[in-house]
Amino acid sequence: MDRYTPLGKIGEGTYGVVFKAADWRTGDIMALKRIRLSTEEEGIPSTAIREVSILRQLDHPNIVRLLDVVHAPRRLTLVFEYVHQDLKSIIDACGADGLEPFIVKSFLFQLLQGLAYCHRNRILHRDMKPQNVLVDQDGNVKIADFGLARLFGAMPHAYTPEVVTLWYREPDVLCGSTNYGPAIDVWAIGCIFAEMVNGRPLFPGANNADQLRVIFSLLGTPTLASLPALALLPDLDPAQLPAFERVPLAQVCPRLDTVGLDLLDRMLDMNPATRITAQDALAHPFFRDLKLRRVDAQEEWGGEYAPADDPDGPFGAAGPHAGCDGEDCAHPVHAPAAPLRPAPVAAAPTHGHVQGLGRGHHGHAGTED
Repeated sequence: MDRYTPLGKIGEGTYGVVFKAADWRTGDIMALKRIRLSTEEEGIPSTAIREVSILRQLDHPNIVRLLDVVHAPRRLTLVFEYVHQDLKSIIDACGADGLEPFIVKSFLFQLLQGLAYCHRNRILHRDMKPQNVLVDQDGNVKIADFGLARLFGAMPHAYTPEVVTLWYREPDVLCGSTNYGPAIDVWAIGCIFAEMVNGRPLFPGANNADQLRVIFSLLGTPTLASLPALALLPDLDPAQLPAFERVPLAQVCPRLDTVGLDLLDRMLDMNPATRITAQDALAHPFFRDLKLRRVDAQEEWGGEYAPADDPDGPFGAAGPHAGCDGEDCAHPVHAPAAPLRPAPVAAAPTHGHVQGLGRGHHGHAGTED
């Protein structure tokens, strides 16, 4: 660990501390996730083992890179590429205006690229939320925090329903379903999509029951045919659910055009069996202008979209944020990372944490699947 010189603490969670650090050999800036090991008997937290094993399988420009793992007595250190802020801080900085439309499109496309890559490799993330999406100063998006991720197979498997921060948890899982798949991540990305557009969370529930109420109040009360998992709710007759009418998505996200609303509708399909996949979402007409602009970059990037390679995009050579170094541009994507501060009272109920270091008051339920 003498190779890395700490430059300051980024955040702290249940399992340890995240530091910004410099590699004295190369001069590169890194993020060090130091995980405390309480006793030899307790061993390394399963979330850390899972994160390391999965990230070592992944190599994609939209997934944060794990560069090194250092095991010392009573401490495990994960060395990541340093990305200066998360999507939550950008959304907060933009406020009620939301993000610029083309930046929403760029960020969403990159998120779907990373997620589709995970799903092709049989990996569920299971904790997608703005805090776990990192954004660098060039507008490149990186999916982070794979502590709750796990492999999935072709055959159905029972997993724990205590995954995904409450506001981004799909109705199927809220009802108690344990046989879920990649659609769990697509629902969460749909929630993030709407949050980038509106500048606020789409479904801010207080607990499982209230979360379902908030979802139904916007998307309409489902039937057993449209959401079979309703039958799993204990002591509840689905016929007795409040009868909410669906609110047109154009009223929910008035800044989205018709094509964007169609994509959002497909991502927020309450039935996971008919919800759009991440791979199919990439082919949606909403991204047509992005895909046209990335044709010239396909040979270099293998077809993956990179903001700086889109000459007319916000971070391209002809775009408004071209060459910005953060000093002369006030856009939140270039802002320095905000200092650590107590979470506001209205913060999302979460078992998430800074850079994957702990579980909050809606913590993991103890089961490892």
